[in-house]
Amino acid sequence: MTEASVDQPAEPPTELSALRTLSSAPRSRTAHEYVREILRAAVLDGTLASGQRLAQIELAEQLGVSTTPVREALRDLATEGLVEFDPHRGALVKSLDIGAVRELYELRMTLEPLMVRRVIDAVTAEQLERAEQLRKRMEQTQDTGAWSTQNRDFHAIFEQTQAGTRLANILAGLRDSAAPYVALSLAAGPSHVQQANAEHAELLDLYRARAVDRAIAVTLAHLQATLAVIEEAHQRGKF
Repeated sequence: MTEASVDQPAEPPTELSALRTLSSAPRSRTAHEYVREILRAAVLDGTLASGQRLAQIELAEQLGVSTTPVREALRDLATEGLVEFDPHRGALVKSLDIGAVRELYELRMTLEPLMVRRVIDAVTAEQLERAEQLRKRMEQTQDTGAWSTQNRDFHAIFEQTQAGTRLANILAGLRDSAAPYVALSLAAGPSHVQQANAEHAELLDLYRARAVDRAIAVTLAHLQATLAVIEEAHQRGKF
């Protein structure tokens, strides 16, 4: 997706002028997936600003689809914590809150070690290879919104043996909710990407070695470092 070049309004706009270039993005398998990916990326890279109204008819016209996949995509993004529904204004890009993100990371730092213990001996060579290929792509990714999505997918790969469990579903929701904060913080402090990429490489080596205690320690350090970058971005007025 090409990032739109628009002036930032003083207040959240009611029209979707910021989405002028989105319809040129590659199409996914279904209209629903296409719209969801476009809107998720636009929120994560800041093309759609916090508080911006998301009118279904305008989105459908802009992206060349019916309103049905737009409605489905907005529901998905609401589940991820990127969109909220107001009874008077409809769908809006959800405003970000530092207190909420601190709670998200407290919960993740409590639950992620449990997941590591559950999965580390069950991770397959195929999962490790997919994680390695994704890690390499992340090293080449310049767009912070795309990197944030890849980061979420990287961590999810290790948990596939636990797919459908309550723990996996909770952690997936926490990661989805944290994604916009990660993207905004990386835009404010892109040097953190290099550190995170190095931590991903170390984590992969530890999964290969089945070094559970060290993998947990690196996972916690990784989460703490990410939270610190988010808090720094907040202090600098980035959200």
